[in-house]
Amino acid sequence: MLRLRSYIAARLLSSTSAAPTSPLHRLLSAAAAAPAVSPKNPSFAVEQYLVDTCGLTQLQALKASTKLSHLKSPSKPDAVLAILAGLGLSTTDVASLIAKDPLLLVAGVDTTLTPNVAGLTALGLSRSEVARLVMHHPSNFRLRSIVSKMHYYLPIFGSFHSFLRALNRGSYLLSCDLERAVKPNIAFLLECRLAVCDIAKLCTSTPRVLLTNPEHVQAMVACAEGFGVPRGSGMFRHMLHGVAFLSQEQIAVKLEYLKKTFRWSDAEVRVAVLSSPELLRKSKESLQLRSEFFFSEVGLEPAYIARRPVIINYSLEGRLRPRYYVVKYLKENGLIDRDRDYYNAVVLAEKVFVEKYICHHKEAAPHLAEDYATACRGEVPTRFRFA
Repeated sequence: MLRLRSYIAARLLSSTSAAPTSPLHRLLSAAAAAPAVSPKNPSFAVEQYLVDTCGLTQLQALKASTKLSHLKSPSKPDAVLAILAGLGLSTTDVASLIAKDPLLLVAGVDTTLTPNVAGLTALGLSRSEVARLVMHHPSNFRLRSIVSKMHYYLPIFGSFHSFLRALNRGSYLLSCDLERAVKPNIAFLLECRLAVCDIAKLCTSTPRVLLTNPEHVQAMVACAEGFGVPRGSGMFRHMLHGVAFLSQEQIAVKLEYLKKTFRWSDAEVRVAVLSSPELLRKSKESLQLRSEFFFSEVGLEPAYIARRPVIINYSLEGRLRPRYYVVKYLKENGLIDRDRDYYNAVVLAEKVFVEKYICHHKEAAPHLAEDYATACRGEVPTRFRFA
């Protein structure tokens, strides 16, 4: 047991930053103080170890133990727990990781985990960032290729945080084959005169672009050009995002639906989509709800919306409707001009809108802030109900 304690201490990655009283350290200490089980003892109870030492529930342990039935000793999982403790992970974090990926407990400490931690920190990641990477998808931490892939991705995305946003949407970024898809796709996008920062933005919102067959990316570029958006233009990235993984037939159907729903002509729907390609990705239901609101409640004209299509992308309940109520209330009470444009109120950042349309009128309308907050929750305050 003294050997085990010394082994665990050595595996703390020579780090003094992890507090000795952290939950995981207390958990490991408790495990070390438990009755010794010989490494050769076939009676080692994996399920009980998962509960007592790793913090899993009985049900989680029962499920996880099926993947660890070959485990006959606590020595390897103890060493893995020491690595996780060195990253500053809490008992709750560890339990979540092991429940999600029980095989992490039998990963090679000397061959994989320790080199991965050393390699990632050498790339400039802090231990807390490495911990976040592990928490996101623990099976990636068992890959020996994770360091080389992070070495490739970090310059493209510009920062760990930007890459993590992409990883949240495309968990296979660290397990895919860079040579077969990712590198050819990035090379082609660079040839299309997309800047590296634009590629990062495109792939943060749609990471599948990196992972797909290069022929699909080429088809996306051809589709964007078919809309009259040239390579290298300011709208090129946005159009690529709009048409990503949509067939020509799907795009044609969506254009027809937009025309019908917003009463647009061919020219107007083209203007709208060129200005806001995101429209191609909106669901029919969301488009219908916004159309009814704009025409029936706000009283907008089709041409007005076509020239300002970005308003269709905003949240109906969280932005469009509450701000309309505020503007209408202020107009009805003579606090702003009746010709004040609704669009100008919608596009303002939240902080600016609140300052300009609510705080500015707090003396004349002291309940406006409360009513606006209520409207943002989907309710209609009495003061916002007009005959």
